[in-house]
Amino acid sequence: MTARFFFSAAAAVIVAGASSKLWEVPTGHFTSSSNQTENVPLERCQNQWTEDGVKVTADIPPKLDGTWVSTRCEVRPGPEFLTRSYTFHSNRHFQALQHYYTESSCEDPAYSLMIRGKIRLLQASWITRGASEAEHHLSRVGIVVHSMAAKQRLASRLPPACVSLSLNEAVPGKLHELYNTRAGRACLAAMGFSVTEMGLVRVETQHHSHGGKVQELFLGDIHTDWAQRTQHRPSGYQQPLQNAMHHIHPCPVCALVYRSSEQRPPVLPRGPAVPLSLTGHWVSLRCETRPNVLFLTRDFTFNPSQHAWEGIYRHYLDSACSQPTFTLRAWGHYAQGNPSSKLSGATEFVFKVTQVRVTAIDKSTAKLLNSTRPGKCGRAGDWSVGVEQDLTATNGCPMLGIKLPHKEYELFKMELDHRKRPLLFTGERPTDGSSPDRPLRRPTSFQAPMVLCNGGETHPSFSTFNSRQLQLARMEDTGLYPPY
Repeated sequence: MTARFFFSAAAAVIVAGASSKLWEVPTGHFTSSSNQTENVPLERCQNQWTEDGVKVTADIPPKLDGTWVSTRCEVRPGPEFLTRSYTFHSNRHFQALQHYYTESSCEDPAYSLMIRGKIRLLQASWITRGASEAEHHLSRVGIVVHSMAAKQRLASRLPPACVSLSLNEAVPGKLHELYNTRAGRACLAAMGFSVTEMGLVRVETQHHSHGGKVQELFLGDIHTDWAQRTQHRPSGYQQPLQNAMHHIHPCPVCALVYRSSEQRPPVLPRGPAVPLSLTGHWVSLRCETRPNVLFLTRDFTFNPSQHAWEGIYRHYLDSACSQPTFTLRAWGHYAQGNPSSKLSGATEFVFKVTQVRVTAIDKSTAKLLNSTRPGKCGRAGDWSVGVEQDLTATNGCPMLGIKLPHKEYELFKMELDHRKRPLLFTGERPTDGSSPDRPLRRPTSFQAPMVLCNGGETHPSFSTFNSRQLQLARMEDTGLYPPY
């Protein structure tokens, strides 16, 4: 029995109470079409990164009208580097601009895609709680290559038939049609092009005490396997786009992306180089949604002098992280490697997980864990709500996808946010739930960032295991994951 079964079982509990009403949100105690929660990460750290009085709401169905833009150079699996500007109209039509670059700072544009189509919201999602399902129809896709070198690089990835059909006539700086409603999509698929991200939609609004607001658009995740991305049905999210009229200030990238066109891609300013320093206590910025019905927050502590880490993953049933299911604590050690050859500014790591403890927070989770065979997941039959169990003696817990000891190949990067606070980016988990347990499986893209808490102090409970790490953020089929 795998963790994939565990989480699908949790999803089944959710679906069991489903209503026939399309937009009735499957969140138990929520009674309106707008769910609201405090914008807080973890207890002691909440006031360090958010303003007092900030509330977050998410309307179902979401209101998409307007233009939504990237806030930084985005990294997709591959890796691919891009910025996005998506405009939605009240008549359901949309226009999307995707600008692709040759490097991870988005300073050297390669080509831009202009995408037109229609989107129709379908219903509240019963799988990814808090999201809405949608379907889209493309009417046109055009490309502008920005140099002959970019055209040649793109042509080298495509079958000869697609090059002759789609790229031979493309002139740098001129829009060339790749697809319309009368043409097939074979060449789009060969490029890895897909807007399956529009199958899952969520809009969050941050209401600030001074009266201002920030709006973010979450679209579906991109599969980490290139061969799967065009058919992927998302159940998690990418990094959000921000509403061009209601975004965090200052945001120089927002303005550049908003003013861009397919002929004039944004060239982003080079940010300051941020030396990698893991020392201290790092926490999630928000409740995080991952593929395969995972809602969680992460909380890690690193001790570089001992090459040690500790971590906590708190798992929930809902996208507001208000209904906890279990908490996972883990620790181990790590080794820092070389700078990444694929992602400028990123550093390679190897993490080892040596000890894990799990606490069931609700009765359903405790019941599932008690169904395991003796010797496979802690003390069989002895799981109860609120009581922590050490899984070291049973070498993990297959039901939760935990294998001990466990090694993973990781990728870390640091940036500064708009307030000049350190952000830590860690490698994105494979969409299929597998583990990056060998160098060739090392991530090529990132999860949502974490923010430094307590000014870089090491968490006081580090030596007693009351701490943070691990990447069970994806507890699915194979082993544990390290601090992300």
